[in-house]
Amino acid sequence: MKDAGTVTIGQGNASMTHGLRNVILAAAALLGVWAPATAQEFPQPGRPLMLVTGFPAGTAPDIYGRLIQARVQQELGVPVVIDIRAGASGNIGMEYAARAVPDGHTVLIATSAMLSISPSVFPRMPVDTQADFIPLLTTFEAPNFLTVSPERRPQFTDCQAVISAARAAPGRMNYASTGIGASTHLAAAQFAVAFGLDLVHVPYRGGPFAITALYQGDVDLFFYQTGPVIEAYRQGRVRLLGVTSATRVPAVPEIPTLAEACNLPGFDSTTWYSLLVPARTPAPIVRRLSDVFTRVAREREIEERVVAMGFTPAVADGPATSARLARDLVTWRAIVERVGARVE
Repeated sequence: MKDAGTVTIGQGNASMTHGLRNVILAAAALLGVWAPATAQEFPQPGRPLMLVTGFPAGTAPDIYGRLIQARVQQELGVPVVIDIRAGASGNIGMEYAARAVPDGHTVLIATSAMLSISPSVFPRMPVDTQADFIPLLTTFEAPNFLTVSPERRPQFTDCQAVISAARAAPGRMNYASTGIGASTHLAAAQFAVAFGLDLVHVPYRGGPFAITALYQGDVDLFFYQTGPVIEAYRQGRVRLLGVTSATRVPAVPEIPTLAEACNLPGFDSTTWYSLLVPARTPAPIVRRLSDVFTRVAREREIEERVVAMGFTPAVADGPATSARLARDLVTWRAIVERVGARVE
């Protein structure tokens, strides 16, 4: 005779009283509502994977997300949706992704500026960029072009013309950026410091707003990222005076580096992009997502399209991305302190 409520476990089978079985099943059902997804439950059929970007449509994170969207969808067998949550130099999208349920269905497309520059620029960050995320991989790198409007500023034919004009009118020339602390801001600030220029910073909510201001003549300069600006350059809408990377961009090899164009040896300001998931995402899900996104990022067709857009494929795993972030946080803190690029 077994006591009520006891469980006897034998070789490969178990028996339990009817009452205890019901209690356990009820408890399991209740826990299932609250428990985070396990590796076996991911991906959840029919539930989309959200690729979150903190910048508007048409910017580099959005462009890359749409580039890999269909392939990731094929690999995982669930819909993949680009979720744009723009504003505050990417902080709105970053906070949203960090607070999402850590079940693998939310992936943040982040810029290195969001992760490593913003913590030094904003006195109150909504997230801890190291503690609140798990990096899956680094995907690609992108420098910025010193960009002007040939229609509004026809006198800016080369880098030296810009420098001469700025020195002749200190405090009167301005430049756009995609937000305080963005790479488009810091690249311009580094440029100004290197030549001792007094330029006025005009931040916008994203690239489309900033480039429109350039077209309209509201700003003189814009250090814009390669992908979005190359098409405008090919259409003749902008003039590119130099690129901020150490080497020329294969998609537009005729454009010199700033080191060449401005006689600025060693100048290099390149943004890297990565994919991250919220902290506490189960390790099996992190591995699955890392494998899928890495495989897609390394496909020849994807890499060729990345190069054609002016980006540089730079796939690195999660640990390497974490290490790079740790180094960049130190580097950019020193630069931000030097140029005084802080939100008060």
